[in-house]
Amino acid sequence: MIKKNNKLPAVYLLPNLVTSAALFCGFYSIIIAISGNYIESAIYILFAMILDGLDGRVARMTNTQTSFGEYFDSLSDMLCFGVAPALLIYLSSLSMFSSGYLAKASYIACFIYIASTAIRLARFNSRHQTTDKKYFIGLASPAAAAILICYVWLLADLKVDISSYVLLTIFLIVTLSILMISNIGYISFKDINLKQKVPYIMLFSISLIISFISFDPPKVLFIFFLLYGLSGPILYLTRRLRRNRLNDTEYSSKNNR
Repeated sequence: MIKKNNKLPAVYLLPNLVTSAALFCGFYSIIIAISGNYIESAIYILFAMILDGLDGRVARMTNTQTSFGEYFDSLSDMLCFGVAPALLIYLSSLSMFSSGYLAKASYIACFIYIASTAIRLARFNSRHQTTDKKYFIGLASPAAAAILICYVWLLADLKVDISSYVLLTIFLIVTLSILMISNIGYISFKDINLKQKVPYIMLFSISLIISFISFDPPKVLFIFFLLYGLSGPILYLTRRLRRNRLNDTEYSSKNNR
């Protein structure tokens, strides 16, 4: 006789609670973006980014990692760092064109961004067991979203004519989309151990960074995330040049023998 298992499937509460909070931030950012509160929408996506960085660490620290949590986190990321930033950038910077080539290019660029985010997350889920934990392959979707939303926040803070930056906005969206699905490596910062002791100067440095960000958040955060986005291609080109120089040196040494 086959015994039926009447127990409902259970999940760990703490890490999935953090993921749920991030998911709510992404959802609420969409609601207030539709209402026209673009800066608040960008801030909620930043909150989702912070929570997204915490849920995995909480799961590892409490030994509550599950495949359900990984898939739940990816679905949350799709909303928070794919749909929400694309909708925000479209409503704030591209929706003023109702017809013509710029209107078509605007929503096509936003769709490309969402599709690239989905591809980036799917590739991460299929490869994360075999890749080096110290590096991301391609720009991570939270970092790409951070560049976009800080760009929106910066334009709103400067009170510039957004219609003058349409081509730059479309170029930024497409570039970030390409970087997400590229094979360029980015430092992941996942090897940082939060359990180990650190020198007092480290705590002072963190306080100094927070103070610096509070001085002018949109400018400082945009520059910070933009530099991170550029770090991947710069490191890639640097390694490529070193490899070419090494190959040229080996080739010349063989010819001199």
